[in-house]
Amino acid sequence: MTADNPGALRDIRVVELGQLLAGPFCGQLLGDMGADVIKVEPPVTGDPMRDWGQGAEKVQWEVIARNKRSVSANLRVPEGQALVRKLIAHADVLIENFKPGTMEKWGLGPDVLLAEHPGLIIARMSGYGQTGPYSDRAGFGGIGEAMGGWRYIVGEPDRAPSRMGVSIGDTLTATYGCMGVLAALHERDRSGRGQVVDAALYESVLQVMEGLVPEYDRTGYIRERSGSVLKGIAPSNVYSCKDGEFMIGANRAVKIRTSWTT
Repeated sequence: MTADNPGALRDIRVVELGQLLAGPFCGQLLGDMGADVIKVEPPVTGDPMRDWGQGAEKVQWEVIARNKRSVSANLRVPEGQALVRKLIAHADVLIENFKPGTMEKWGLGPDVLLAEHPGLIIARMSGYGQTGPYSDRAGFGGIGEAMGGWRYIVGEPDRAPSRMGVSIGDTLTATYGCMGVLAALHERDRSGRGQVVDAALYESVLQVMEGLVPEYDRTGYIRERSGSVLKGIAPSNVYSCKDGEFMIGANRAVKIRTSWTT
């Protein structure tokens, strides 16, 4: 963002209560679009992401905390809860990724906040969503990736399922949460009312599983791990050569004509 291009969300204020990755990444996305993001961290320790990363300098925190202003409040005591409610009263969006029921326990549930601030948009990120048989379970990115099907298809076929090199389940959920916030802001322009955006880890992963579920439903086919090969598509892989390795992405299945008629 620059003075000439302050961002499309420059008039939007966000209060971010989440920790670690899903909630903070949603705040990062909104901040990248110009929103004024106020991050609330626990006193003394701060967000655990401050200690993540490799090397002496924890640059991972600098990435996810960019375009944010940090304050501290103890959400587990009434004084901290009251302070946060004052911040939320002047906000357009609230982000949280605590275990479902936690915000309600603190007196910060949607029923309370929307009664005080009808135009508020609340983005909630969790393992299994705010309702349903698993909603009261804690959920982390890796579990969401497994429940959504991702872990089953990643890795070599003769080995146990692998993982992506980044926390893709969390960032996917945050991205869908951000999309929900943008849609809710658009609806608020028409109706004047806020709403709750409910983004679940396992649902976000399932959403990007392409045709795996329909393939099984229609044909009984179960896609297995195939390593770096995209089955039926070639050349599309990393290949070794004299100077090292190179990548070809010819991602289109083509039938090769093997007989000719004159």
